[in-house]
Amino acid sequence: MVATIKLIKSKIKPEQVFMLSVLLVNGGNYLYNLILGRFLGPDKFADAAILVTFLLVLSFVAMTFQLVAAKFSVLFDQNIFKQFISKLYKNAFFVGIFLALLIIVFSNDLQVFFKTSSSKMFLIFGLGVPFYFLMSVNRGVYQGKKELTSLSITYQSEMISRLLITFLLLYFLNFDSSLLISLGILCSFIFGMLPFKLSTFSFKTDFKLPTAKRTMVRNFFIITAFYELTQIIINNSDILLVKHYFASYEAGLYASLALIGRVVYFIAWMFVMLLLPAVVQLKKEGKSTLPILMKYVSYIGLIALSIVVVCYIFPQQIIILLFGDSYLAIAALLWKYALATGVFAISNIFAYYYLSLDKYVPVILSGIFGMLQVVLVTQYHNSLSQVVNVQVIAMFLLLIVQLTYFLINNLNLLKFKKSI
Repeated sequence: MVATIKLIKSKIKPEQVFMLSVLLVNGGNYLYNLILGRFLGPDKFADAAILVTFLLVLSFVAMTFQLVAAKFSVLFDQNIFKQFISKLYKNAFFVGIFLALLIIVFSNDLQVFFKTSSSKMFLIFGLGVPFYFLMSVNRGVYQGKKELTSLSITYQSEMISRLLITFLLLYFLNFDSSLLISLGILCSFIFGMLPFKLSTFSFKTDFKLPTAKRTMVRNFFIITAFYELTQIIINNSDILLVKHYFASYEAGLYASLALIGRVVYFIAWMFVMLLLPAVVQLKKEGKSTLPILMKYVSYIGLIALSIVVVCYIFPQQIIILLFGDSYLAIAALLWKYALATGVFAISNIFAYYYLSLDKYVPVILSGIFGMLQVVLVTQYHNSLSQVVNVQVIAMFLLLIVQLTYFLINNLNLLKFKKSI
């Protein structure tokens, strides 16, 4: 038995363990949202969805710091990196404090804009923001150093603590659910910092990188921040705007619709994590990267099509299974929302592909059409159906321009090769 376990461990690579961990974390987070939806009902779930959306927005912003830490932990030697990462912790913490103060100071305005039951939910959430930024830099160190076991633990700690603490509070305390959920999120930020690399953390640093390295860090930070901004806009702006324009009941219905419809996006993310290193390696070896792009586009296309068809044929069964009868009013829109997210997932493959080749036009295109989506929703929101329809239009337009860029880029490449 012991020999068998050792054999299994020797066959399983750390990367595979981490991928499994990511799947478990995504599954746990998905379960967290599903249980909240069933437990609270559409009205109260609308407030919970705002907190979850704020959490997703925060994760995208903090991901910029995580990727910077990961990238330069590989590029910088140990002495420079130790001082650099200490500086990054310091900067991330102060950015976290700044954002926390914004959320706390404008908590009453946020309550009015999003029509939530309480402003205190934003106040409690804001208190946790600095911890989240420290947690993200910590994860970046583990990611860059390929300490994947520790990296997996930080993700698991955050997810499990949020799941357990939130539902224990909701079960035992008869209190405003939005406050209890925000408290559970705050606690998960603290647990998510474990294990924490204390040896790399210090506020007492006046370290300055050489000019060339500082420029490299700045450029990467700006590009990454812009890309994460496009993800924030496209993935979360619709939920925030619906909460502003619609009553709590309708906003809660829409939040459940978004959660189900985005399954294809979460699946696509796993393929993206495999695509990037493969493209970089092929480019390094001087081999064609088009076959692997086509392979992953085909995978995501088939998965997206399958999910859209299932949502079209069995919308009511899916809604009842995941959220219950009280959410059935949204069933007719399920396949359309899945279509919008499926098309976006395919477009995103092209953006990631060119990002890995150091070509940033598709990323800029994603940002432009993310803003178009916001504009369309602000102009056309007479019903939830209209909100979904304009997103389908925006995402198809994004896919068309991404494909156009792809075709033009490859036609130019073919012409260049023929002229040699």
